[in-house]
Parts: sequence; C-alpha cells; structure tokens
Amino acid sequence: MFDQNKIQEFKEAFSIMDQNRDGFINKIDLKDTYAALGIRDVSMDKLDAMVLEALSAINFTVFLNMMADKLHGTDSEDVIVQAFKLLDPEQKGVIHKDYLSQLLMTQVDKFSKEEVEQMFEIAPIDVAGNLDYKALCYVITHGQEEE
Repeated sequence: MFDQNKIQEFKEAFSIMDQNRDGFINKIDLKDTYAALGIRDVSMDKLDAMVLEALSAINFTVFLNMMADKLHGTDSEDVIVQAFKLLDPEQKGVIHKDYLSQLLMTQVDKFSKEEVEQMFEIAPIDVAGNLDYKALCYVITHGQEEE
C-alpha cells in the first residue's frame, strides 16, 4: 500500500495528532491539533463527523487505512474548484498567478518555487497573468489533452 518512507511520514503525522499520546486519535486530539494550527473555531459536530469516518477507534493501523482511502485518488473536480473559489471572492473564475504563487509558497504545506513553476506550466494563464482555475482543475482531475 505505502513504502516505508511514506509509512514513517504517516507515523509522524499520527504522533502529532495523538495529542494525549494514548495511541488513539479522538475528537479532543483533533480539536487540540486544530488549535495547534491556529484554528480555534472548529465545531464539535465537525470533529464528531471526522472521527465517525473510521469504523472503529482510530489507532495507527486504522489511521493508515483511512489515509490509503483518502489518497487513493484525487479530489473531485468540484471539490478542487470550490477550494479555489475561496480565493476568488468576486467569483471571476481567475486568480492572479502572483497572488496564488505567494499563497502556495508561504502557507502550511509550502510549495517550492520549482513546484509552483511546474504548476504554471500546465495552468492556463492569460496575458494579464490570471490563472483560469476551473481549467486547471479540469487538467488536475482529467489530465492534460495531447496536442
């Protein structure tokens, strides 16, 4: 399912989320993890829903299986478009590449300059420097059309 390096990364992530170090992730652990990331307004209902995604108590084995299920494929095109729409309050369907680049290279899972440049190679960008994120989401979920 995963190579040893990936399993080790998941072990580290599990350890970070298992805030009380009891070998299980519960909703209090998730709440504390969110708080450690600066998110303090997560609802208990959302946390309950997250924990209920597991068929049993979330130990490392269950966590690993959940990650396999989540990472099996890419999010749907609609989910990715909705994420981009959060960055497009005027709902124009475009985001300036400089703004997106700055966000991707300075936020939580920071992209390297090379990763951003790689994305821009497949991203439709107009002459004003605006990225058509709906078209990019299509490429992400369906692949690039051959020329």
